[in-house]
Amino acid sequence: MSAHAAVRRALHDAQLAFRRAPGLVADGRDMGTVVFPDAALKVFLTASAAERAERRHKQLISKGISTSIEDLRADLEVRDARDKGRSVAPLKPAEDAMLLDNSHLSIDQSVQQVLAWWQRRGPFATPPEAV
Repeated sequence: MSAHAAVRRALHDAQLAFRRAPGLVADGRDMGTVVFPDAALKVFLTASAAERAERRHKQLISKGISTSIEDLRADLEVRDARDKGRSVAPLKPAEDAMLLDNSHLSIDQSVQQVLAWWQRRGPFATPPEAV
């Protein structure tokens, strides 16, 4: 879907309509660079292709879907390369994004890191002079 500029334009207003208090968590490969470039906090979440393949493999196996980690990894690497090289909104972190490689973090550790960043950068952060 993201490779089709006409579809992207049609969805952009709908995506912006969801942005309101108390906040929005948006997941996508260009949320911080294209869809919400003025967000108070942008997190560029990544993990190695090997780790993402392993996680996806576990998900699929738990649903009874047989697959190969090697095939999943190859598909992810092809997708990453395609998304990084596309002309419309290439995959890259926003200049002011916080980078979070959670290859070796649990879900809880990842969430705690994002919440800590939100506390420091978000609209509800304690002003430096009050600390």
